[in-house]
Amino acid sequence: MSQQETHGFQTEVKQLLNLMIHSLYSNKEIFLRELVSNAADAADKLRYEALTNDALYEGDGELRVRISTDKEKGTVTIEDNGIGMTRDSVIEHLGTIAKSGTADFFKNLSGDESKDSQLIGQFGVGFYSSFIVADKVTVRTRAAGHSSEEGVQWESAGEGDFTVENIVKENRGTEIVLHLREEEKEFADDFRLRSIITKYSDHISVPVEMFEPGTPAVEATEEQEAVEATEGEWKAMNKATALWTRNKSDVSKEEYEEFYKHISHDFTDPLIWSHNRVEGKQEYTSLLYIPSKAPWDMWNRDRKHGLKLFVQRVFVMDDAEQFMPSYLRFVQGLIDSNDLPLNVSREILQDNKITTALRTAVTKRVLGMLEKLAKNDAEKYQSFWAEFGQVLKEGPAEDFANKERVAGLLRFASTDTGEATANVSLADYIERMKEGQSKIYYIVADSHEAAANSPHLELLRKKGIEVLLMSERIDEWLINHLTEFDGKQLHSVTRGDLELGDLEDASEKEAQEKLETESEGLVKRVKDALGDKVSEVKVTTRLTDTPACVVAGEGEMSTQMIKLMEAAGQSVPESKPRFEINPEHPLVARLNDEQDEELFAQWSDLLLQQAQLSEKGSLADPSAFIKLMNQMLLAQLK
Repeated sequence: MSQQETHGFQTEVKQLLNLMIHSLYSNKEIFLRELVSNAADAADKLRYEALTNDALYEGDGELRVRISTDKEKGTVTIEDNGIGMTRDSVIEHLGTIAKSGTADFFKNLSGDESKDSQLIGQFGVGFYSSFIVADKVTVRTRAAGHSSEEGVQWESAGEGDFTVENIVKENRGTEIVLHLREEEKEFADDFRLRSIITKYSDHISVPVEMFEPGTPAVEATEEQEAVEATEGEWKAMNKATALWTRNKSDVSKEEYEEFYKHISHDFTDPLIWSHNRVEGKQEYTSLLYIPSKAPWDMWNRDRKHGLKLFVQRVFVMDDAEQFMPSYLRFVQGLIDSNDLPLNVSREILQDNKITTALRTAVTKRVLGMLEKLAKNDAEKYQSFWAEFGQVLKEGPAEDFANKERVAGLLRFASTDTGEATANVSLADYIERMKEGQSKIYYIVADSHEAAANSPHLELLRKKGIEVLLMSERIDEWLINHLTEFDGKQLHSVTRGDLELGDLEDASEKEAQEKLETESEGLVKRVKDALGDKVSEVKVTTRLTDTPACVVAGEGEMSTQMIKLMEAAGQSVPESKPRFEINPEHPLVARLNDEQDEELFAQWSDLLLQQAQLSEKGSLADPSAFIKLMNQMLLAQLK
């Protein structure tokens, strides 16, 4: 019984097919790279499964991919003798896109074909790229170890639905027949396909074969000797040796780039890579890539990441996250170990000493690559930072052993550059520090503008002291774990005292002490007027042009950390700010002269709320603030 059934495509597949046919049209030959890559993966998977069940080879252990054409019918066939698929897996893999966050991905599409093709490239299209050149695709497959009656045929014109039916298939593996569109018949040419295979598939370790016809016999003549007839045979078009096992000097830049696309399913070239073979106590090869572009779902918690794991050149698993810390989850590549057992599982990897040693080694290798890039090509490093900087900022909290190295790779905006671009390293900052300066000053705010224009910077700006400006959500989290760099403490300009130390000369200290003494009465009046709205009132050491500011006390949560906690749904203990006033500002001087205690209390409250608005960007009760301000304005106009 054939059991033919018609199924509708998942909504996202329909969208992807439609977009892909139009957006990727300029680079349509990539369909062959994607299909050959999938076929090679199927061979790798069979090789691994057969380690514990040799019968899966069914007497045919020579794994390969074969490509053939039929000019008359206008078809291209890609056939492998790999793991194959069952009926259920055909419906699952060829009818849906099983990626978490798919719906969010489609929301990001803009309708601009050139932009969308880049996004689709990062999404990875695999099998569906067939429909760039074909108006109908037929897939015949049988899973290894199943009977010939359990073959499955899948067929679709790439529009709304597909059919699935049971067939008899003698050989295991998958055969994909592309019925080319009229205008794509160029791909039914053997020579055209050979050139594409050579370009895209040289690095694949499974032979990618095409049929070479035989030659007829030639009888001897006076001019030439007799030539015997030769039989046609399947010949490999690629080198068919695992690229990472070859010497670096034998692998071209183009081959490294194509291999990256094969393992990552990214369409863009990688930014940099490192190919390394280690012998001695541990024996392994690593090939690690830093992509040019962040994957569209980098912030999706369910997203799989990690390296491809090979053991003694046998593919074992995708996404082996145990070898790469989470803050380097953008790294693509593979690790091939001679020391792990072939039957290794994710559970065994979890507590394995070899895994720990390999993870340490490849982490250091990636950090080394990035340090070298930052040193030798600042512009290229800046493009890396724009894509992956926020992820790298997770490093100091996650990787204590490499905290200093990761910190050296971080980049920040700064008052020294006067621009929003984060391109200042902590080492750059230390190099420019003033004589007598012992701390790295920074501010965390909601936006770059809020940080750059914060009143907390006034005195430091006047003294020409550089301040790092931080405005990304993760910055407060980062700074809680990164308290010093190169022996210099990081100090928030919105917390506690500024602690300028030797940057204040004797006359400034004397003037400050005199001002504090003269303002003792004012400070007490303000504290009495505000009561428990503030923890304490002090004369400020940080303002020159602003009447007042609020400061978090030492050991207390900063405004930004409170916002982070609240956004995550965590309850935050109530904390009262320290209120700092600037007696030399005309408003505060006017306040000091106010004899009416009720008016004095209202002015004090207005200055406090103004300072809180400047610090937080919002108030708990903005209407009460506006009412108070209007009331004070009207009083002044009378």
